[in-house]
Amino acid sequence: MRFRGSAHFASAVGVVLGLLCAVEAAKVNKHKPWIETTYHGIVTENDDKVLLDPPLIALDKDAPLRYAGEICGFRIHGQNVPFDAVVLDKSTGEGVIRAKDKLDCELQKEHTFTIQAYDCGEGPDGANMKKSHKATVHIQVNDINEYSPVFKEKSYKATVIEGKKYDSLLKVEAVDADCSFQFSQICNYEIVTPDVPFTIDKDGFIKNTEKLSYGKERMYKLTVTAYDCGKNRASEDVVVKISIKPTCKPSWQGFNKRIEYEPGTGSLALFPSVHLETCDEPITSVRADIELETNHIGKGCDRDTYSEKSLHKLCGASSGTVELLPAPSSSANWTVGLPTDNGHDSDQVFEFNGTQAIKVPEGLVSTSLKEPFTLSVWMRHGPGAHEKETILCNSDKTEMNRHHYSLYVHNCRLILLLRQDPSEAENYKPAEFHWKLDQACDKEWHHYVLNVEFPTVSLFVDGNTFEPFLVTEDYPLHSSKIETQLTIGACWQGGNARMAQFFRGNLAGLMIRSGKLENKKVIDCLYTCKEGLDVQLPEEVASAVKVEFNPNQSSMTVEGDDIDAFDKVMQHISYLNSRQFPTPGIRHLRISTSVKCFNEESCVSVPDAEGYVMVLQPEEPKISLSGIDHFARSAAEFESQEGVTLFPELRIVSTITREVEADAESEAAEGADDDPTVQETVVSEEIMHNLDTCEVTVAGEELDGEHEGLELDTSQLQQHGLEMSSSNLGLVVTGVNTMANYEQVLHLIRYKNWHTEALFDRKFKLVCSELNGRYISNDYKVEVNVIHTANPVEHANNAMVQPNFINPVHHASVDLSGHNLVNAHQASVVPSAATVVIVVCVSFLVFMIILGVFRIRAAHQRTMTDQESGKENEMDWDDSALTITVNPMETYEDQHSSEEEEEEEEESEDGEEEDDITSAESESSEDEEGAEPEDQQAASRQQQLEWDDSTLTY
Repeated sequence: MRFRGSAHFASAVGVVLGLLCAVEAAKVNKHKPWIETTYHGIVTENDDKVLLDPPLIALDKDAPLRYAGEICGFRIHGQNVPFDAVVLDKSTGEGVIRAKDKLDCELQKEHTFTIQAYDCGEGPDGANMKKSHKATVHIQVNDINEYSPVFKEKSYKATVIEGKKYDSLLKVEAVDADCSFQFSQICNYEIVTPDVPFTIDKDGFIKNTEKLSYGKERMYKLTVTAYDCGKNRASEDVVVKISIKPTCKPSWQGFNKRIEYEPGTGSLALFPSVHLETCDEPITSVRADIELETNHIGKGCDRDTYSEKSLHKLCGASSGTVELLPAPSSSANWTVGLPTDNGHDSDQVFEFNGTQAIKVPEGLVSTSLKEPFTLSVWMRHGPGAHEKETILCNSDKTEMNRHHYSLYVHNCRLILLLRQDPSEAENYKPAEFHWKLDQACDKEWHHYVLNVEFPTVSLFVDGNTFEPFLVTEDYPLHSSKIETQLTIGACWQGGNARMAQFFRGNLAGLMIRSGKLENKKVIDCLYTCKEGLDVQLPEEVASAVKVEFNPNQSSMTVEGDDIDAFDKVMQHISYLNSRQFPTPGIRHLRISTSVKCFNEESCVSVPDAEGYVMVLQPEEPKISLSGIDHFARSAAEFESQEGVTLFPELRIVSTITREVEADAESEAAEGADDDPTVQETVVSEEIMHNLDTCEVTVAGEELDGEHEGLELDTSQLQQHGLEMSSSNLGLVVTGVNTMANYEQVLHLIRYKNWHTEALFDRKFKLVCSELNGRYISNDYKVEVNVIHTANPVEHANNAMVQPNFINPVHHASVDLSGHNLVNAHQASVVPSAATVVIVVCVSFLVFMIILGVFRIRAAHQRTMTDQESGKENEMDWDDSALTITVNPMETYEDQHSSEEEEEEEEESEDGEEEDDITSAESESSEDEEGAEPEDQQAASRQQQLEWDDSTLTY
């Protein structure tokens, strides 16, 4: 019992002790770990170790108990925190913070997060672990100099004026991508290019170290580099271009002194890139006068050089115009002795030096002074002596020196004298009309038109109207039967039989015509130039700039206050020449500029800009006349009412020849071995243009008007607007018209001769020209032979027909299937002196021919072909009777045998055939080339005969 009680007591004590032990064990991990409240750390980019201040250490009051007094880890709180916290010693609680990956300062310089420590709890399983409070961690990422400076621009440009030193020309700037101040700052710039007069400071400002000269160097190219504060050099250096401008002088920039104009290209911009440099001076307005100098071209500028009469027609003036100073020709020869200006491409200009004068043929001017009439003239006259200088004068031919009417210059005055014819009323009437004109003595060409409708006279000078400042009166002339003499360049003194009051200057286009020339459009047309200045105003500047032209558009004025708009208008000014064949040469060009500024004292002055337009030589046309140049007709046709057509197959063609560069691709295709010196190819191209004159002249003796002449249907001429004049030398067709119309008219020219007994041939020459003789055709010569027949017989069947034209052409076969002999006449003529010799041969020829006829009929041969000579004859026979007509040709053939033989050989080689050759001609030519002498004799006989065998019996 005693032991049993002790056991119970011991078990109770054990229970109590166990409970006490359990309570004590429960109180082992009773403290939380402790850390600092704030940490500051530094980490270098591209490294993972963080240096913390203070160091990362966690403390636990449960130490040195195992587990409870140990630190098992650190926990970081935050989103995307690139750090980890690691425990280095559990017992001491020491730890570190490390970067998970390499950090980039340029992406994020600082990181902030919270950290918390926890112990190991009560055992290995970490049960009942305790956490510390949360501490804030600030970590700064330190930069390394990983980036080099980079310039903001790829290149830099600056423009400076010579002769100045600048504090700063321009600034270059580089940047660095590093995040730190030290490594991201540019500490230095440097000019790498050696020996240049420039320097650069640490801020990138470039300046010149000496005054720059435009003549020495127009542009400098500098290479510049940069360094950051970590001494890293720029990855790429930069180029700096500094242009040197000459000292600013107000002037026209972009002005080309030589401008080439190619004929036929329309308008050409004269100043496409021009700009007015005003050196930044504030300007209120600009005025520019553009002048195209054409005074040395023709009569003041480029105009059509047709005759004045043709120009009047082209401009719409009515007919009745008489040209007093025409170009010398066979029909107008009174101007032959006058010196002319041959340097103006056939623009007919006559020079009067104070000693020359001409008399106008009688009957040329039929204008009545009682009716309205017009005088017009081109005149260039300088300041002369104080004497009268006569342009046109109509005075007494003999006995007296009275001037009926005249036009003269005296002391820069143009004066028209107009004395009235005798009348019943002997009253004063206007007699002299005076105009004081600067144009009359300025040595320039001017166009004068005087409309006379007595008692008033109106004057147009270059299209502008002028009223007389003085009109004097005089009595009408006394009645007289003395004839008058019309002169040009002086006045004829009939009483002294000499010229007086000579003119000194140049005249052209002197005209007189019936009726007034009141139409201003016609007058302007006569005066207007074919070349001049033009401008197409852009819409955006049309209202901002004022543009004015002079009448002939050789000068213009541009005025405005907007420099940009002003430049645009200047860039649209062009030169235009509407002639198909303009006069080549230089036209000087000048721009005179005046500028107004806000400050008149310092206003700029713009010097004149001078250049020239070079009008290139136009491609010269070659006018070719071609057709039948040798034919024969019977004498009866020459004597007929219609006559003989001279140019039935005339063809007028004009071509130009130009050199064209060879095609490079075609040359390459032909191979590399081709001749490299062949650079251009000549190409002929047919063109169309007008003609203004065609002249037919007779070769040899002049035309005898009593029994021969040239005729042309005047109605056809009028229909084409052409005129004709004729003389014993030939015929001249004038007027501006197309080549086709001239062809049609020339086809109609006929030659008639009423006495052909002693006529065997007549030769004519045709020449056509354009622009008053500037371009002249070839001489087209035509020879017409007269075929004389002995004892002409009328044929009942009308089988004998004369050929229209006969030319030497070879035929290849002979056709005798018909019964009539056609085309048996030969195109040459036998002088009558040979008739006796031929008659002797006739009897022998008759015998031979009759014998031949019997043989032909007996053999029933229809066709004969000579294989050796290849000749062909066409002979149609009617054997009902035989009549022999003799055409004496032998002497003429002897004279021309060598010439015809050469022509026939050339035609035989070319193989050309014409339909209008007789069989006798073909046989003759073949015989001359290679037949036996006997064949030649037979052929010669046959050529002299014309057959009609209607009366021949066998």
